[in-house]
Amino acid sequence: MATSSLLIAGLQAGYGAVRVLEHVSLEVRPGEIVALLGTNGNGKTTLMRCILGLLKPSEGTVVAEIDGQRFDLVGRSPEEIVDLGIVLVPEGRRLFPQLSVEDNLVLGAYRPKARAALKANLAFCYESFPRLLERRHQRVGSMSGGEQQMVAIARAIMSAPRILLVDEPSVGLAPIMVKQTIDQIGSLKTRLGLTVLMAEQNFTQAIRIADRGYVMVHGEIAFQGNSAAELNDNHLIRQFYLGL
Repeated sequence: MATSSLLIAGLQAGYGAVRVLEHVSLEVRPGEIVALLGTNGNGKTTLMRCILGLLKPSEGTVVAEIDGQRFDLVGRSPEEIVDLGIVLVPEGRRLFPQLSVEDNLVLGAYRPKARAALKANLAFCYESFPRLLERRHQRVGSMSGGEQQMVAIARAIMSAPRILLVDEPSVGLAPIMVKQTIDQIGSLKTRLGLTVLMAEQNFTQAIRIADRGYVMVHGEIAFQGNSAAELNDNHLIRQFYLGL
């Protein structure tokens, strides 16, 4: 059972003089998939960068609770945060194209707790993504976008995550691969007991697996939906995603 959660309160952040996030507050409770919805340029990736320590916010807190222990993430290095079990599947995948599938996966298991479970996690990834087993010796750069996204998700699983951050998993994928990718994230959350924050602009696909969601507009949380039905009924969703 998942015992990890994430609490963000009053977060402000930006780049130089450009403010991107304005008093962002959200919560991801243990075992939930929470969708962070918003079109391009509304601050979703900036928020992910703040959680992972890649960008220091000017105000606010980011707190993870893992197995009853609270960790303030602001001021910690990305390495320290990953060591806690908070792992990102980045937008654009960020793989090593000249290396094989298996080499990319093994690189995901660099934190001490993951190294100890490397063989078991590798077997789990190959069971979950049979195509990767078939192509484990293939160079990642020669694979399709959908296959590369499988590698990126599996590489994150190799890190033995407790909290999984997924940034725009549908970008650049064919519609059939978008559905499969979202389904895989939902399945992995259930099988591994993960807590998941997923930034996604494909509203229709995201709410299929999300327990709850937040809509970001111009760096602010414009709406919080306590269920997929609440999100579906919101006027912002209808305006930005459904064209109604």
